[in-house]
This record gives sequence, C-alpha cells and structure tokens, in this order.
Amino acid sequence: MKPTTTPGVRKRVLAVVATSLALVGAAACDRSSSAGTSPSQNAGAKDVTLTITSNSIAGGKNADEADWYAKYVIPTFTKQQKAKGVNVTLTFQPSGVDDEQYKTKVALDLKSKAGADVMALDGIWVGEFAQAGYLKPLSDVAGAGVTSWEGWSQIPKAVQANVSFEDKTYGIPAGTDGRVLYFNKKLFAQAGLPADWQPKSWQDIIDAGTKLKSISGVDPIQINAGTAMGEATTMQGVLPLLVGAGSEIYADGKWQGDTKAVRDVLTFYKQLLDQGLENKNFQQAAKGRDQSFAAFAEGKVGILLEGDYFWRSVINPDNGDAPMASRNTDVGWAFIPAREPGSGVGGSNEVSMSGGGGYFLNPNTKYPQQAWELLQFIGSPDAINALLHGSAKITARQDVNAQVLSKDPFLSFVSQKVLPVTHYRPGLAVYPQVSQALQQATADIVSGKSVEEAAKAYGAAVEKAVGGADKVSSS
Repeated sequence: MKPTTTPGVRKRVLAVVATSLALVGAAACDRSSSAGTSPSQNAGAKDVTLTITSNSIAGGKNADEADWYAKYVIPTFTKQQKAKGVNVTLTFQPSGVDDEQYKTKVALDLKSKAGADVMALDGIWVGEFAQAGYLKPLSDVAGAGVTSWEGWSQIPKAVQANVSFEDKTYGIPAGTDGRVLYFNKKLFAQAGLPADWQPKSWQDIIDAGTKLKSISGVDPIQINAGTAMGEATTMQGVLPLLVGAGSEIYADGKWQGDTKAVRDVLTFYKQLLDQGLENKNFQQAAKGRDQSFAAFAEGKVGILLEGDYFWRSVINPDNGDAPMASRNTDVGWAFIPAREPGSGVGGSNEVSMSGGGGYFLNPNTKYPQQAWELLQFIGSPDAINALLHGSAKITARQDVNAQVLSKDPFLSFVSQKVLPVTHYRPGLAVYPQVSQALQQATADIVSGKSVEEAAKAYGAAVEKAVGGADKVSSS
C-alpha cells in the first residue's frame, strides 16, 4: 500500500453526496423493511440472494480483485452452498472510482437501509461508520457464533484492531502491511556498523546516522516530514514515532494535542535536522519522497523508514519503480524502536503502523447467517490463496502468510514479527484534518521553527479541527 495525500477530500465528498442522494431512494426501498433484523432471520432459507461490493472493476481499478469475485468467489461459494441444499444467487457489484466516492456511495446506501450484503471497506472508515450507525458489530448482525470462527486464531489481535472500534469487532481483516527501518548494509560496513543492526532507541538511530555522515555523498537518515509528502509523512514518520513515545494519536476519547509525546517526536526530528542527518530537500520538494526512494536505490541513503510497499514495489529488482539490483544482498531491515526501551504504547520496545481493509456485513441484510457464511468463506485460506495467485503479499492470516511468504525473508519478518506489535490510524471522520496538522508541525520543524512553536501551533490546529479543547489531551 502506498499512502496517498488527502487534502480537500471532504469538500469533494460533499459534492458527491449532493449528486448521489437522488440515486439512493429507489435502492432504499429494497431494504427499508429489514431495519433491525435479528441474526436468526431467514436462517433456514433454501433460496437466498446475496450481493457483495468493493471498489474494484474488471479491466480497471483493482481488476485482480474483481476477477477473483467473478471467477472464484461466486462459483465456488455457490457450489458449496448447493451441496448444503441452499440455492444462492450471488452477484458482485463493481465500482472503479476514487476511494472517497466509493466511501460516500456505501455510506448513502447504508444510511438508506440499502446496499450490498457484504462490503469491502478501508479500515480507516470503521469508526466513522460505526458512530453514524451504518455498521454494527458482527455479533449484533450475525449472532454470538461469530466468535467461534476459526480465522480469529490466525489473525493477530493487533491486526483485528483494523476492523474494530471501541473494542468491538465490525468485520474481518483482509490484506495489511507494516512499517520498518530499512538500511544499506554496504554503507553500514563502511561506517563500521553491524549488518544485523537493530536500534534499541531513537538515540541509537542518531548514533548510526552520525557514523554514516562520515561517508561523502550519503544522506544518513530519511524519515518523512513536511506537507509535500502528505499522508506518507504521518504514516511513515509521525505516527510510529508517536507510538514509540508512548501515545497513540487518538485514545480514550481524546486526540493528542500539545503533549509531551508530540514534543518528543518533534524534538527527534529537530535533532536529525540540526545534526545534518536528514536532507531538507527531500522533505520540501514536491516529489521528495520519490527522490528519496531513488537515492536509497542508488546507495545514497543509509537508513529509511517505510512500509513493506517499498520492498515489494519500489526497490524490487524485477519490476520496481526504483529497481535495486542488489536489494536482496545489500538491504537490511529492523524494527522501529521505541524512544527508549519500554517507552512505547503498552510498554513496548518495538513499534509499527499498518494500513489495510476488511469485509463487513450490512446490518440490514435479509440473510444475516448466509452473509456471515460468505464472509467466512472470503476470509478462508483457500479463498485468500486464490486471490493472491501465488504472489508474495502480506495477508491478515498468519497461516496463509507462512505459505506465501516462505521464500521472502523480509515479508516473513513483517508478518511474523512486526504485525503483532503494529497499530492503526483511528477510523474517525476528523482524522485527515489531524493528520494535516501533524504534517504541518513537522514542516515547521524543517523550516527552522522551535519545537515549542511547532507544538503550540499543532495543538491549536487540532483543537479547532476536532471541535474544542475538551476533546484534546494536552499533557
């Protein structure tokens, strides 16, 4: 997954909503009578009609997923149900639009008691949809039996959090990812650093960068900052550091404001810049992130914080955007450490951030039990393997990962070691505004402002974004 910038999306969403409301009325009639249905409704039905939707379409956006529904999910699930004496008519509703447009359409459907029985959604939308009443916990829709699904034992608790809100599970996770520190082993050898480097603190990162600084033409460390990189600054910079400082951006009903944890993160950025360990040009250029990718691939960056996307799609020697022929021998990886041992959230030593989506039940479905069976089927090892087609990608399930990632030591490391300690962004509507405030705070540091100035301005921006100081932590 490559995080993207999201400025102005809310304004665009309002326009989409205005033009879509008229289209929802007819569809709403199909489900208006099914509001408040019980998990046992139509449990014994022998003729069932189900629909599934995702933002994918044959020949277009996420075409592989769309083909998977058409060629595997529909015929295989239908056959399995037929063997049980149930005639299922399963259809796929494709989409191939901007993610925010897709989100708006699904929200309007749910608001109108319409929409598909099973929906693929980004995990970052869960809290927003739950607070609006558009989604309900799985156990409310399909009954207490959802807790006995075999898949839960294969999905780390940290990954389950991506489809959860306020300690309730709303769906089953699909693919995910993780963030790590990459480093160049050749540069490390020149600087007298070990090939199995694993920093235990932020100071260890600074110390390694100081040694790398002695190599001419090399930028020692690259951790995203500034507004030009958009959400990549937040996900591949501020948030993992914040978790390492002991705080999540949103917890216990409050957002992080001008707190010690935020100031610790900004102080770390300032140390990197003041000591000449980061390249300001990367942080300020319109395409600075891509430039940093190319520099790393050319052996000109020592340490870089990124997601597994960087390994799979950027420096992949076969088809990467910045192919690195020596990737498999010259690139090392390490956990992102907490500020100091034990200072991470929950007393952790290592931290990460992840993204990803999942599959959810429409609380208005006429067939909750059969829709839950479809959800279980989609989350089964066989179905996931059919979607992957042998490609090495991290899934939510550890048993599948053990098979498909066995020949890739890096992705295996992320799956086995990083996912259990990862965290996710809060799925609330105001999050993008908070993210932009975080990006601006790091931009302030890059431009030379003090930690105190940047943190104060950030705190004020967050209070304005979330609707008041009572919703913001300041300690």
